[in-house]
Amino acid sequence: MVFRRATIAVCVLALALAACGSDEEQGVDEPAREGLSLKLDGVNYNVFITRQLNPKIPADDAYVTEEAPPGEALWGVFLQACNESDSPREPVSEFTVKDSLENTFHPQPLPEDNQFVYTPRTLLPEECIPQSGSVAQLGPSGGAMLLFQLPLDVTENRPLELEIEADNGKKLTYELDI
Repeated sequence: MVFRRATIAVCVLALALAACGSDEEQGVDEPAREGLSLKLDGVNYNVFITRQLNPKIPADDAYVTEEAPPGEALWGVFLQACNESDSPREPVSEFTVKDSLENTFHPQPLPEDNQFVYTPRTLLPEECIPQSGSVAQLGPSGGAMLLFQLPLDVTENRPLELEIEADNGKKLTYELDI
């Protein structure tokens, strides 16, 4: 009985020390999970959700109208960028998805009239992309969309990570929940 209690105490202590000893910064030193708001150059970014899109489904036909070619799939990454500072800020425009084999993918262009598309613009203090009250902000995902066309087999090369890169080379990385 004493040995069992001592073993349990050692295990609890080891877990506590392992949890306390991490100096890694989420999104910088290790990928952040979706749902965390992280700051990059004065703008807070939050990847809300990543999901496959199918324009044949009524819920998705507002996001995309063209189907992916055979052997590929469309994925929407829905995010928010907010300026929580006291001065205007420029959000990033450089996004890349990488798989575990270092294959890279860039967002697909979308029509300018797409109400969900992420479009960088100067953000005034307390302003966000998507804009408060917009269809994208009030929609089910609550975020602006980046559209990626990925080969079907890329999901075998998980984890997939979204890199958000500022003009000065600083980056945030999110692990996509695919």
